[in-house]
Amino acid sequence: MLKSQYDIIVVGAGPAGTVAARFAAMQGVDVLVLEKDRDVGYPVRCAEAISKRNVVPFIEPNDKWIAAKINKYAFVSPNGEEVVIEFDEVNGYVLERRIFDYELGRLASEAGAKIQTRVYVNGLILEGEKVCGVKAEFQGKQIEIRSKIVIGADGVESRVGRWAGIKTHIDYRDMESCFQVTAANVDNVDPGTLYFYLGTNYAPGGYFWVFPKGDKLANIGLGISGGDNKKRSALSFLNDNMKKFFPNASVLTQIAGGVPCALTLERISGDGIMLVGDAARQVNPLTGGGIGSGMIGGRVAGEIAGEAIRKNNLQLLDNYHNAWMKERGKSHLIFDKLKEGIFNISDDEFNDIIKKLKKIPKEKRTLGKFFVTALAKKPSLIVDVAKVYVV
Repeated sequence: MLKSQYDIIVVGAGPAGTVAARFAAMQGVDVLVLEKDRDVGYPVRCAEAISKRNVVPFIEPNDKWIAAKINKYAFVSPNGEEVVIEFDEVNGYVLERRIFDYELGRLASEAGAKIQTRVYVNGLILEGEKVCGVKAEFQGKQIEIRSKIVIGADGVESRVGRWAGIKTHIDYRDMESCFQVTAANVDNVDPGTLYFYLGTNYAPGGYFWVFPKGDKLANIGLGISGGDNKKRSALSFLNDNMKKFFPNASVLTQIAGGVPCALTLERISGDGIMLVGDAARQVNPLTGGGIGSGMIGGRVAGEIAGEAIRKNNLQLLDNYHNAWMKERGKSHLIFDKLKEGIFNISDDEFNDIIKKLKKIPKEKRTLGKFFVTALAKKPSLIVDVAKVYVV
């Protein structure tokens, strides 16, 4: 049964939410996680790829939730030329998110957090501007649960944040419109390679991806800019790409949605409130990847929230924004500038970039060299590349 009061309530049981709950609960405070869906990790709303370096600080890699181990990236130009960047060891994973999210939830529970699914949070308990808990529907009844801190991990345009007076609205121009299928009978895909197709013929203002998930199985999708989506839908581009590259594939699942490719919100905490993950815009603005950065944001928020409870000093929540910026937010500023540089490149320029990269010996190709080559006409961005990549 749910109690009437906890130290911390986390709304949303995605990776950011359960990691926040775990790192708070590890400090001996009373934490409750509320999830509106019936299962933790369901439905899956992402491409499921993540770098290894973003996984190992939070969970020991395990084959039961790893669909593919990645050691190569392939970039495909508008004219169909391909260049491969290969790593000496496993660089990333394609996850089975349902199992991965379950495991993160289990770790949070073992740390002392309580998780409850099928609880629909529909408001906050407010005393003036201070957040003092949540209102929710549970088992057919309207309930109120008080807490000293509420952590909103409830996704893009967070309702929890909005109820607390934080501006969470995002302009459509800062959203990628995405559509993805999980497809079977996918031919000519290396099981250790992530494929990125660049160009307006594949995905204007974004990219088309193919992420392997085992024997002839893959997540295949794309994201296009909000402005381009008004002219032609992401689904129509995906359908064309599927017909061209995978005409014999069967579609097992399909998902659609928006991915925020914007900078972190100016305000991600307040009196009794914190936001993490997509709710705080902690997504990599260049790639749209949010699992790893969401977990990092969750850890930072959970540690600060736990400390604030232990020391009975909620003013410590004011430290959250600066702590996030130091941990990951500053690199997101750089990625945002790189995004503007990359996605303004013409198809002819992409063709030339891939051609130049193919002339570099395989053992000397790096992601840093990819960006340096792509941004050669924008020298002011080369310094930024050096800050986030080993060139």
